[in-house]
Amino acid sequence: MPQSAVRGHRSEDLDRLFRATFFHSHTTVLEGGADEPVYRPGNPHRICYTRDYFRSALHEIAHWCVAGPARRQQEDYGYWYAPDGRNAEQQAEFTRVEVLPQAYEALFCAACGHPFRVSLDNLDGEAGDGRDFAVKVREKAQALLKAGLAERPRLWCQVLMEYYGRAHGELETALEETFMHPS
Repeated sequence: MPQSAVRGHRSEDLDRLFRATFFHSHTTVLEGGADEPVYRPGNPHRICYTRDYFRSALHEIAHWCVAGPARRQQEDYGYWYAPDGRNAEQQAEFTRVEVLPQAYEALFCAACGHPFRVSLDNLDGEAGDGRDFAVKVREKAQALLKAGLAERPRLWCQVLMEYYGRAHGELETALEETFMHPS
């Protein structure tokens, strides 16, 4: 069964919702079918996520929400990335820069009622402490809610909550319900 069919969450719904929400203001589309996720600036800008994976789409939208205007003019936002197989030092840097996007992803999952689990994304290398990373991601997501979300992630959460029939104003409770700890 394709990942997109799990629990009624379909990536093509995200594609459509994202376009309706952000195309006119940011000339950006969300597209599945990629072997590897990538952001490609252009006309339109394209956020490409892995195959039909719902969580990959949410994760790539999270990176887009982190990137400012200058970063959104660069392929993959000009971010540093070392592929799977990172050593301990590279993995520590990966987790440091992934706290914010994964906190947004956790909020997006909560907004649509989809389980969230942090990703250490290093199957062939030093994974690091998944529990510590999960705590940092959860604390960051809670801090973002307390401080008030920036415009793009706030709007995206609102759209997801409306589409998936989630009650507005209950994102913090939903975060606790959808956040899964690493084993």
